[in-house]
Amino acid sequence: MAATQLKPCLVLLLTFSVLAFASAISRNRIKSLNQIREVNRKGPYIGLITVIATEEDAFFASGSFKPDPKFPFIDLSGRRFRFGVVRGRKVVYVRCGEGMTNAVAATQQMVDLFVIKGIIHFGIAGNTNNSMSIGDVTIPNQIAHTGLWEWFNTNGTPDSADVAQLEIGDYNVPKGNGTNLLGHIGYMEEEYYSVAGEPNVAESLLWANISLQWLQLASNLEGMKLEQCVNSSLCLTERPKLVVGLRASTSNIFLDNAAYRDFLFQKFGVSSADMESAGVAMTSLSNGYPVIVIRGLSDLAGNQEGDNAVRKFGGLAAVNSVKAVLGFIRNLPSSTR
Repeated sequence: MAATQLKPCLVLLLTFSVLAFASAISRNRIKSLNQIREVNRKGPYIGLITVIATEEDAFFASGSFKPDPKFPFIDLSGRRFRFGVVRGRKVVYVRCGEGMTNAVAATQQMVDLFVIKGIIHFGIAGNTNNSMSIGDVTIPNQIAHTGLWEWFNTNGTPDSADVAQLEIGDYNVPKGNGTNLLGHIGYMEEEYYSVAGEPNVAESLLWANISLQWLQLASNLEGMKLEQCVNSSLCLTERPKLVVGLRASTSNIFLDNAAYRDFLFQKFGVSSADMESAGVAMTSLSNGYPVIVIRGLSDLAGNQEGDNAVRKFGGLAAVNSVKAVLGFIRNLPSSTR
């Protein structure tokens, strides 16, 4: 067969393949929509969002999650949304994946597709406050996205609207030695859109305020017993504590640098640093849903000698965050069940 005769055949074959693929996607989408309709009849749910496998493992290992017998999960956009009951409350749970993009995408998908009453986001975080310790649990009252930057040349003029400035040359060693060509960084406020605001009009926002009613409920958890030991041979020197009402920061950075840790604490007064909480919180609040963040402190964010402690104590921090989550869910009033 001549090449000129092959071309129409190839085009036809490719067309049929594309149509078959599109048809399969359409059938799967229809199936998913039908399943979503069915699970929403059983709602409303409390949304639960973790980030990584360590946190998910701690949650399931607690034995508190009882899957729905008919619709235990629905797979959407590569994520598995699981349905069940925790402490007598109906929940929908998902592991979003690391970083702000994953956090926002999973949260928006949850509030768009499922009938929920609010979102509990939990997991582990780096400790940026010397008065806190590894294993402690923090439930912040405010969270900032500290990864929205303007990066200037050394001779650049800072923007007066920036909420903070990081002069990279201030960290030269010896101090003041030469010119640092990395210049300086200006920290910008978020452009925040909300159902409570004017359509298509953004509000400048640095701190996302966690839902007050849920924070007040969480304050009852202070003093709860948390785990101190990973195993019989690896324990923390002090019993971990739970603290409500500190500040947290989020950016797409795994923080393991003592100087930058100190900068965040001094400039923003934050006690923990992670990569997702601001995304979950701002997305929930912008859609009009209450939200709370519960993070176990897994490491010192660079303020340690030697390797980061997350590999040693990440699991313990995750377990303690789960204990706090279960206590919070147990205390939810009947109106949010």
